[in-house]
Amino acid sequence: MTNKELIFSGLSAKYQKATLSKSEVATELGLSTATLDRYLALGEILPPHHKLGEAKTAKVIFSIIDIAEFLQKKTRVKSYNGTMTI
Repeated sequence: MTNKELIFSGLSAKYQKATLSKSEVATELGLSTATLDRYLALGEILPPHHKLGEAKTAKVIFSIIDIAEFLQKKTRVKSYNGTMTI
């Protein structure tokens, strides 16, 4: 099993849904929600995301597959049990 598959499997088991909210992604990346918001506003390198609506306060979601791919590129995974070695 590849690192991406391990991460995806761990995230899927943990959240049991296909997309994550900003607060869930912030937790997985080890960031505060405010820092994630700032990175989104500045166009920093983050996993692909989708804004649901046009309003400034529209909900932003991230696909678990995209999160797994992003983390795989940014981390070395020994095993995924809710924690990762970065």
